[in-house]
Amino acid sequence: MEKDTYADGALRKKDKELIATGISIATNCESCMEWHIKQALDEGASREEIIESIEVGIEMSGGPGSVSARFAMNVLEFYLQI
Repeated sequence: MEKDTYADGALRKKDKELIATGISIATNCESCMEWHIKQALDEGASREEIIESIEVGIEMSGGPGSVSARFAMNVLEFYLQI
């Protein structure tokens, strides 16, 4: 199911990974944040695109999302340095 879900279709895999990143923020799933940020980067997402997906997650989850966003930003910076 995962393979089919994230395959290019009407939405590109990159876009789906960005959506999943925002959902990961809203649900506070740290392992999901790690996975989807890395997958988005692997699909060519820019730092700015990932930050915007993090911002959407904050918007959709309110205050708790800002806590998740700190973790996500650390993940993003880690992957950008390797």
